[in-house]
Order: sequence, then C-alpha cells, then structure tokens
Amino acid sequence: MIAISPRQLEVFAAIVDAGSVRAAAGQLGLSQPAASMALAELERLLGTPLFDRGRQRLRLNERGRALLPRAREIVERLRELGTLAGDAPAGTLAVGASNTVGNYLVGDLLGEFIAAQPQVKVRLRVANSAQVLAGVLDFRLDVGCIEGPLEHAEVERIDWRRDELKVCVRADDPLARRRRLRADDLRGRRWILRETGSATRSLFEEAGRGALGPLDVALELGQSEAIKQAVIAGLGIACLPAVAIGDAIANGRLVALHTPFLALERRLALLVHRTRWRGATLRAFLGSLGKRRESKD
Repeated sequence: MIAISPRQLEVFAAIVDAGSVRAAAGQLGLSQPAASMALAELERLLGTPLFDRGRQRLRLNERGRALLPRAREIVERLRELGTLAGDAPAGTLAVGASNTVGNYLVGDLLGEFIAAQPQVKVRLRVANSAQVLAGVLDFRLDVGCIEGPLEHAEVERIDWRRDELKVCVRADDPLARRRRLRADDLRGRRWILRETGSATRSLFEEAGRGALGPLDVALELGQSEAIKQAVIAGLGIACLPAVAIGDAIANGRLVALHTPFLALERRLALLVHRTRWRGATLRAFLGSLGKRRESKD
C-alpha cells in the first residue's frame, strides 16, 4: 500500500485551487518549503509528476487531472469525519458563474448558502459559459452556473431558473417609438455583441439566424455592462439579459424592443461533473438552490 498522507493530498488540491505552491501554503497555514516538500513526496510516492513545470508556473498535467477528483473526495470525507455531526459542510466551495449570473444574480446564487453556512469559504470565478464548463470538466470548479444550452457527456446539467434576453436601443433611437416591429426593421443595424464563447451571443445568433440575416457587428465586448454603456453612448444596438438592463430602462436611458419573431428565452443551469463526489458542502449548496429551483417544463 502506498503511504500517501491526507496532508499531501490536501496540499496538492490547494495548489490546484490557488495556482501556486506559495499561495496554497498561505491558505493552509504552512511554510512554502513544507508545502513544496509535501507535493514532492506525493509525486515520489506515485512515481509521476502531477504538474508540468515551466517559467515558475505549475500546470496540471493529465495524471494530475486524474488524481484531483479522488484527492478532493478523500480530503472532504476526512474533513466530514472530523466534524461533530460527521456530515457538516466545511472547507472551500469553488463556484463558477457566467457573466450574467456572476454580475447580476450573485445574491440569488450564493446568498442563502452563505447565510446558512458561514463556516464555508466560497470562491467565485466569473467567466463566460464555455470557460465555466471547462472549469467543471477539469475539476477546478466544484459547480458551475451558466446560461444557454451548453452540455457535455461528463457533466450533469440541472435546470435552475428562467432568463430572457432583450434587444435594446438608446431611448432616442427611432425604433424605440415603434410598437410593432418586424425582423426587417433590425436588418442593417450595427450590433454590439458579447465575445465568442458567450452563451448570450450564441443564443442571439441562433435566434436571429434567418430572421435577421448577416449581422453587422460593430463592436465585441466581454461584459454586458460595457455593452450597455456602449448602446447608451449611441454606438449600436444590442441583445442583453433582461436583468442587466433593468436599471437603464427604469431611468429612461434604454428601451427594450418587442421582438416576438426572436426566441430569446433561456434557462440558467447548474453544472456538476458526474464523477465529482457530492460531499456535505456541495449537497448543501445544491439544496439551497433546489428550494427555489423551477421544475422542468
């Protein structure tokens, strides 16, 4: 039997999460030499490196990716055994959220869980949906929350709630005064869109395919807030999540157009790797959202 210690596995997982030995050592209350030694001993016992090393950066290699979910499961199981209840949430939860969720729905996503489990440290990473899915696949994220239809055979997708996109224009745009629009009214307009990989952009392009024809994309931006400000500045029109433009509509800077010819409703979903062990912390998080989760149509 290989004499691997829980501490070595804990250090390994912490290095993956923190991105460096130094940062992981600080999180665990160890000296950097002690953390380095624990990693070196783990790699010696396994007979293989777990990271590709170059230019003072550690990149998880294939063997490291295979070990990571098992190491986290062992660490979490031992942590639970150490609690009085034997099954209490503890430790760190790594959550990924798409830009829409992370910037506008973070309270709905995390609020109830953080209030109920103050002893758990939550790490939130905000990125586009494709990046969140990638984080779940390589186990850097325990759970992700995305908009749009992204799926993967290795990931379970759990419906959370509905969301809707809206085509919006500046308040003084001629289209803002039109009660009834046709798809042709949007042809030839200059569009400001999210970057490739964004679920918001993917849904809009799918909905507009055929109805709107080729799009004149004047500007690509990585944040809905930046796009909103660009539309207000008169640089073009956009399709944005309804939750992102509510304030600008309320104060009269933007108008949301009525576009029944575009199917712009979507579902926000939780992503969990199918082989990811669902310990007390992850179960508690999913449970906090499950109380308000919408049933599937």
